Amino acid sequence: MSKPTTPATPDLLYSEVEEDLRASVRDLLADQAGPAAVLARIETAEPYDLKLWRTLAADLGAAGLAVPEELGGHGASARETALVMEELGRSVAPVPFLGSVVLATSALLGADTTQQAVAELLLRLAAGELIGALAIPLSAQPGVAFPESVKVGSDGTLTGRVGTVADASVAELLVVPAVGPDGAALYAVEAAAATITELTSFDLTRRVADVELAGAPARLLADAEHAPAALQHALTTAAGLLASEQLGLAEWCLTETVRYLKERYQFGRPVGSFQSLKHRLANLYLELVNARAAARYAADALATGSEDIPIAVAVAKSRCSSIAVHVAEETIQLHGGIGMTWEHPAHLYLKRAKADEIALGTPGRHRATLATLIDLPR
Repeated sequence: MSKPTTPATPDLLYSEVEEDLRASVRDLLADQAGPAAVLARIETAEPYDLKLWRTLAADLGAAGLAVPEELGGHGASARETALVMEELGRSVAPVPFLGSVVLATSALLGADTTQQAVAELLLRLAAGELIGALAIPLSAQPGVAFPESVKVGSDGTLTGRVGTVADASVAELLVVPAVGPDGAALYAVEAAAATITELTSFDLTRRVADVELAGAPARLLADAEHAPAALQHALTTAAGLLASEQLGLAEWCLTETVRYLKERYQFGRPVGSFQSLKHRLANLYLELVNARAAARYAADALATGSEDIPIAVAVAKSRCSSIAVHVAEETIQLHGGIGMTWEHPAHLYLKRAKADEIALGTPGRHRATLATLIDLPR
């Protein structure tokens, strides 16, 4: 009788290649998306930094990391994409990485990539020539039923409305789930054929918009056989990778808070030397370590196609959401009065943390999913 195989131990450490990628992305973001630059941009009529996006997506190649080489990408994995998400979380850079690289591209990768229409769009998305957006509410979570808000007309055009779509206001391509006589399907729609209304977003560095389609010309990307699985692939991948963004956000908050408390003096001593504050920082550090383990495990599971993907994603998204919000809240508290001001970037991180907490499923919803996956009694 053969012995049962032991599952491979996931590698949660960063490889040398990943560290090199981190250094390149971090240097770029430090140069073009520092706190002062982001604060100045969100006050303008162009909150997204599309120049930075082109450099990140095309010149650095971040848009095509997870796309196979034969489709014009770099043939990397979710681990490398997660690393970019982590660095973007550290800077809250206003670029459409989540909407285009994570959601739209993942939906196409989950479809039949041998189809010419899919392969052509993946090539352009991977090269950074197109900004894509997946036309689903940002709050949608893995396992949600296939949306029916958009219908396919007898002439093949699309009509319907989708609310709170991430990065839609700067998208050039919409990947739209729609339902017609033949069932669920995914379609490509030029953004110019839709009415896109940007909403007042809580997170000023990642905007959401309503998308209205009224007889919009569309091209079929995935039929009823592939569309539901492609959509679930996109949602699961995005939820797992968003945990890495939350990790990077929490890391910046803690690092910045420690730096500030070392420099801020009171009663002739650094504020950071007070025992009560040391305890609070130590607790935050333990939470950060916890978040890193969860986020890295989810990224590794997605990269290797592990059978634990649903569990890893549910754990990472629920745990990292709560930790990111708590660390961001403590950042503002421990900065005192300056942390409450509009001029300090702390509020950008708290808003991103709160928005990420709701995005792609709240912690409570992911815990409920986790309970089902591991047969936990109600």
